[in-house]
Amino acid sequence: MSMTQWLIAIGLNSVIGGIALALPKKVLTTAGIIHAWGLGIILWGCLGWRGYVLMVLYLIIGSAVTFVGKDIKTAKGIAEKRDGARGPENLWGSAATGAVCAIAYVLLPNPLWLLAYVASIATKLADTTASEIGKAYGKTTILITNFSLVPAGTEGAVSLEGTLAGVLASLIIAAIAYGIALIGQPLELLWCVLAALIATTAESWIGATLQSKWDWLTNEVVNGINTTIGAIAAVLLSLLASLIRQV
Repeated sequence: MSMTQWLIAIGLNSVIGGIALALPKKVLTTAGIIHAWGLGIILWGCLGWRGYVLMVLYLIIGSAVTFVGKDIKTAKGIAEKRDGARGPENLWGSAATGAVCAIAYVLLPNPLWLLAYVASIATKLADTTASEIGKAYGKTTILITNFSLVPAGTEGAVSLEGTLAGVLASLIIAAIAYGIALIGQPLELLWCVLAALIATTAESWIGATLQSKWDWLTNEVVNGINTTIGAIAAVLLSLLASLIRQV
């Protein structure tokens, strides 16, 4: 990390933010763009272009997924609000864990922070993809707590189609991270995918059992919990594998 890197972060994000504000069609609201400017500076400043690019790709892919089967979801009344545009709450619900991992990597350098960062993004993309594909194309949607049939879009509901799409999405983003050398071990792709599956399953359980009981447990808070579980799970899986190899 250097002063030059931070200056690039500020300059680049200011230019991109200005362009985003001028575009007629936005994937982020105006407030969301301003917050994304700050997030982008943190990520580029702490992790360089690799960490930045991975988050941008998540935003692009995650936003694109919300438009898959949009007519079907709109007819069901479960399409994303604001035509899919994300606000600050959506941004930080998705990226706060990653931002913490990026800052921690600078303060306490360790490659496990990079694994946690990638896993948090893989988890959120898996969650977004599973939800959006499941709502549009899930043939059988069940509640995770008791496996009863429920309408698509129900909190805590899962489908085979959505789950498989989520696994594929987490693998794709983890593979990109490996390809740009943000993570360095092939097995870390597996840890990211497994962690994303664990975390999204936990999130479905939270949605089915706890979210309706507490007003403060909003979708954005649950997203933060989800990505944190994914980051921690990937690190624990990596540490467990290391211990097993040493035995």
